[in-house]
Amino acid sequence: MKDSQANRNPQAESKKTTIPPYMKAISGSFGGIVEACCLQPIDVIKTRLQLDRMGNYKGIVHCGATVSSTEGVRALWKGLTPFATHLTLKYALRMGSNAMLQSAFKDSDTGTLSNKARFLSGFGAGVLEALVIVTPFEVVKIRLQQQRGLSRELLKYKGPIHCAHTIIREEGLFGLWAGAAPTVMRNGTNQAAMFTAKNAFDVVLWKKHEGDGKVLQPWQSMISGFLAGTAGPVCTGPFDVVKTRLMAQSRDGGEVKYKGMVHAIRTIYAEEGLRALWKGLLPRLMRIPPGQAIMWAVADQIIGLYERRYFHSAAL
Repeated sequence: MKDSQANRNPQAESKKTTIPPYMKAISGSFGGIVEACCLQPIDVIKTRLQLDRMGNYKGIVHCGATVSSTEGVRALWKGLTPFATHLTLKYALRMGSNAMLQSAFKDSDTGTLSNKARFLSGFGAGVLEALVIVTPFEVVKIRLQQQRGLSRELLKYKGPIHCAHTIIREEGLFGLWAGAAPTVMRNGTNQAAMFTAKNAFDVVLWKKHEGDGKVLQPWQSMISGFLAGTAGPVCTGPFDVVKTRLMAQSRDGGEVKYKGMVHAIRTIYAEEGLRALWKGLLPRLMRIPPGQAIMWAVADQIIGLYERRYFHSAAL
């Protein structure tokens, strides 16, 4: 009996039942779709607050009410198409690449993954998603979100595809990668913290080890995901503000206000004060932790279906 129990320790099960990267990618993509549809208005408000240099918006509620009253409720879902596509692809790449990096960093003898290796896997996944997916999609999304009004005839950018074409024509291909440096710093740090924290909360709160066959209830996944998603926005606030400012400014031949990440940080600090580097923090906290809660609730259920089928097949 003791031998049987020893053979079922979480580390041994984790080594035996590693979840393949493609399943992680699928689970992340479905989670991204659900998250985008639920939380797009918060993202629009966050972007408007970060771009507001004149104090037009008095806070989250005032910003949302102003946008709704002057531009219509639909304006709160501006940029949904690139946002949903971006989240779907981002989470697929994030979850899949993180799983691949974790497999590479695992101890070849024991199959265990150290906290340092988990942190580095998350950081690597964040850097990859920032360069491949996040930056170009967020440039398009932010350009669409900063436009006021709903009449297509009065808008510079008519939609996601037109926006991307216009940016490439006026600013060159690399215009889609404006703000890449702060995006890399933000996403790398965010994902390093998020994957490490999510695993820690699953273990501490629910005694759940990856690959052990235990499937969390959706509410349990949401609690772990919510808690894991809180630290990143506080730590990376300046990178997010700078990223938004760099992505929003057009480079169609005129002089740009911000020359790069460091110059933008210095300029914002000098002109608007230290607190301006954390503009939009509250809506980020209203969006990212709930977003992680929604994403992990969906992803854990999909991964759980795979684990149940695996264990069922293995038992037979």
